[in-house]
Amino acid sequence: MPYFDAASAAPLHPVARQALLASLDEGWADPARLHREGRRARLLLDAAREAAAEVVGCRPDELVFTPSGTRAVHDGLAGALAGRRRTGRHLVVSAVEHSSVLASAAVLEAAGGSFTEVPVDRAGRVEPGAYAAALRPDTALAALQSANHEVGTEQPVAEVAEECRAAGVPLLVDAAQSLAWEPVASGWSLLTASAHKWGGPSGVGLLAVRKGTRFAFQGPADERESGRAPGFPDLPAIVAAAASLRAVRQEAAEEGARLRALVERIRERVPALVPDVEVVGDPVRRLPHLVTFSCLYVDGETLLHALDRAGFSVSSGSSCTSGTLAPSHVLQAMGVLSEGNVRVSLPAGTAEEDVERFLGVLPGVVASVRQQLGAPSAPEPAPRTATESGLVVDSLGKRCPVPVIELARSIGDVPVGGLVTVLSDDEAARLDIPAWCDMREQEYVGERPAERGTAYVVRRLA
Repeated sequence: MPYFDAASAAPLHPVARQALLASLDEGWADPARLHREGRRARLLLDAAREAAAEVVGCRPDELVFTPSGTRAVHDGLAGALAGRRRTGRHLVVSAVEHSSVLASAAVLEAAGGSFTEVPVDRAGRVEPGAYAAALRPDTALAALQSANHEVGTEQPVAEVAEECRAAGVPLLVDAAQSLAWEPVASGWSLLTASAHKWGGPSGVGLLAVRKGTRFAFQGPADERESGRAPGFPDLPAIVAAAASLRAVRQEAAEEGARLRALVERIRERVPALVPDVEVVGDPVRRLPHLVTFSCLYVDGETLLHALDRAGFSVSSGSSCTSGTLAPSHVLQAMGVLSEGNVRVSLPAGTAEEDVERFLGVLPGVVASVRQQLGAPSAPEPAPRTATESGLVVDSLGKRCPVPVIELARSIGDVPVGGLVTVLSDDEAARLDIPAWCDMREQEYVGERPAERGTAYVVRRLA
């Protein structure tokens, strides 16, 4: 069964497996002890730190291993903010950061601090000038991912780092998605990453803090990992993580080029094979292995289950698979279609035949899901009311993508220039109805509060 969800967790790299098994025999002792077994464990830990630091591009004494990438983000942000408390308590982040960054920002705000979200364009990319404009005299820290986890867009880290340097603000870079593929641009002050993203074992994160960066770890003091990652280290996992990181970076140029060609094939052929599809993310400045597309009139959860039954493991950033009623914050910030969202992220070694089989299966799966949900050709109309100002479609109490389906089934019932008002209490409609208008060349007039939910007004142009 082809696994196309490497952005969530990459399969364990063969080098990681070998290193893990070997270090289980050699690295079980406490590396802080002076006896023979402890010294042997310490040598393994130091070697792993040197290998990881070489890939990251920092000194070994600037890098510590944490229990996860999320822990590295939380500790990195908290420590840097605490270290610059005299400057202020303001944080700058992009609107498409990983949830771990946004969760830390919310904690800061709840404690009396503040944060600013820098918007992105429709490709999911920030403008360095917008980052510079968000920096204030009381800004203690800025954070920016190197590449987006949902759509693959690479961020202008070097340019943003230069703006931050000029303002005297340290920059934390979340390199979880890109570290396996390429060096992170220079200029960062703190960097975080997660081993299971590159084929290392889960439960290992990296936190690098440049010398000269003010940093005060928040938590009980501990003598391990320079006081920045308390607790007994999982040495076999750390050794495996460092060994696999070095291995994947050695393979990255060749394998990245091969996967980029396969992803480009998906980007080009999916819109040709499946009607009403939007491929999102930057088409050029992107990770080599990741592509995301959204399908009109499709429920993301149903689509993912259908693809799973067809033998393909993919993921989604849509609201239907997030366990909430809110759409993906990344897609929302980009202003693109959120319904029927599919993220395909190819692990190293993905066969060309598997990609071709996916492209062969996808059109039938999408058509089947649309039929189940009653896409525009379905006979049952939504409850509608004719008024002097046009047609009102009642979609209250219905979730993605039903409000958009009912809009599509109703737009032909008004003359060109006429209005259709969709009543919806689903937050996803705020994003998906304008996106539908853009894709179908209709005019999105705007929204207004209704007695229940929100009224979204569309003018028929064609």
